[in-house]
Amino acid sequence: MQHHANMTAPGAAPIALRPQAPLLPGRTLGVLGGGQLGRMFVHTAQAMGYGTVVLDPDPDSPAGQVSHHHIQAGYDDPQGLAELARLADAVTTEFENVPAAALATLAARRPVAPAANAVALAQDRAQEKAHFVRCGVRCAPYAVIASAEQLAAAPAELLPGILKTLRLGYDGKGQRRVTTAAELSAAWHSLGQQPCVLEQWLALALECSVIVARGADGSIVHLPVQRNLHRDAILAVTEVYAGNLPQALVEQALQAAISIANGLQYVGLLCVEFFVLQDGSLVVNEIAPRPHNSGHYSQNACDLSQFELQLRTLAGLPLTAPRQHSPAVMLNLLGELWFAQGAVAQTPPWAEVLALPGTHLHLYGKGQARPGRKMGHLNVTGPSPQAARATALKAAALLGIAPF
Repeated sequence: MQHHANMTAPGAAPIALRPQAPLLPGRTLGVLGGGQLGRMFVHTAQAMGYGTVVLDPDPDSPAGQVSHHHIQAGYDDPQGLAELARLADAVTTEFENVPAAALATLAARRPVAPAANAVALAQDRAQEKAHFVRCGVRCAPYAVIASAEQLAAAPAELLPGILKTLRLGYDGKGQRRVTTAAELSAAWHSLGQQPCVLEQWLALALECSVIVARGADGSIVHLPVQRNLHRDAILAVTEVYAGNLPQALVEQALQAAISIANGLQYVGLLCVEFFVLQDGSLVVNEIAPRPHNSGHYSQNACDLSQFELQLRTLAGLPLTAPRQHSPAVMLNLLGELWFAQGAVAQTPPWAEVLALPGTHLHLYGKGQARPGRKMGHLNVTGPSPQAARATALKAAALLGIAPF
């Protein structure tokens, strides 16, 4: 499905220095951030004939290991950013907590997607929620708590709720579940009295997400809506196939994600995460201005992966609608799988897992496994949803992942 819109959002920053012509293979693409999402982007860019350059302070970063160039510098290091702008013809980011100011600095010299204003918005839960409201997309009832006065004035109907730090919260970090005003006060103090949002606790039936890619010309394509299972606030399983969610809900999620992207005049790849409530209604949770765990299945189940869509938006290449050719289940591979046999890390039984038909292993090049650390993912494809699920459950049993 392809959409085209050139709506200008009020207050949206102009996109600086978009290329007049596409950047074709042979040019060099840059990435701020050296994690696994950057690594998979670099692999995709190299497969298509692009040069790559990664800026990341870690000398052994997953993306830096495989890139043509690795600039070992902090994200706000002026010399590092100048070198990135010198080597790269366009720059993207692979995680949302990169300083927005660094993207703005780069955008003065090179095309940058996503733009600094979109990344800054995703870094601030209050700004993000205000944007959802402007776009007419429902989110959980909330209040900003940045002072003792706002704490005292927090509406009682938001309890029980979840207190989340305004910035730097992901995978459940910086969050506290609260049921009373006293618990709310204690939680705010335990988070260092930093600015937070209090969200009403909602009874969830399930979670889902949509990945959209929007070009500088306003064209938008999207991957199918992904059904997600989280455990301990970290994505564990994504299932994508026809009928994984009711069709009306799929349409609603797609329209909401497109509205959010258009409202930002977004250029790049954007993931929009949703809650499905027990009454069947949909509320938006948050956005990620980058590739997302829940889109990894696209590497093996679609004719265009989320990383190729990210590349096409950055390089100004045409956006064609991706097509899913196989039902898929993605299993997130966390560090605890290496400790399934005891206190000493052991390699999981990859040979047995890969003996199952339709299994595709992606490991991130991280030398040390730690519980909770994202070490890789397993994509499982099959001729039918039932076959993909059955194989994924067999793989989960081999790996020590709880059934789903």
